[in-house]
Amino acid sequence: MSRVAKQPVQIPSGVDVKINGNSLTVKGSGGELSYNIHADVSVEINDNIITVTWNETAKKAGAQAGTARASISNMITGVSKGFEKKLTLVGVGYRAQVKGNLLTMALGFSNPIEYQVPAGITVVANSQTELLIKGSDKQQVGQVASEIRAYRPPEPYKGKGVRYTDEYVVRKAAKKK
Repeated sequence: MSRVAKQPVQIPSGVDVKINGNSLTVKGSGGELSYNIHADVSVEINDNIITVTWNETAKKAGAQAGTARASISNMITGVSKGFEKKLTLVGVGYRAQVKGNLLTMALGFSNPIEYQVPAGITVVANSQTELLIKGSDKQQVGQVASEIRAYRPPEPYKGKGVRYTDEYVVRKAAKKK
């Protein structure tokens, strides 16, 4: 039994939710997102409250219902408030610069790294060592942050690299003779 799917989702004012067959579309000030609903899951809207039900006889329908409810909730939050991730560049000479949809980073390699920011995502360089990634799709914001971090993940000896702002890097002691 899914405990997540049993909780209803409240639709805030300014957000429009439409169901067309197995497709759910959410529109708001942050943009428009869509989600394909699993065949064993049904979604109903009554008085600005979304409820998710599922076929009890299908084996994995409860898990699909929980996933659908969480995704719908994240979509509503995304188009109304948005999501953001903060990255910090730690290291001598590590810096980032944003020009339009192109993020240029100097991360200790011989050439600078250029990352093309996908549509729907905004990257802001608050300073040369801090990046703020914003967007309405939670999965896409996390994916972009993960791809940027993967260029130079933090290493355990000096802690240099690209890390999430709230990330703690476990440091190792250097080898001793």
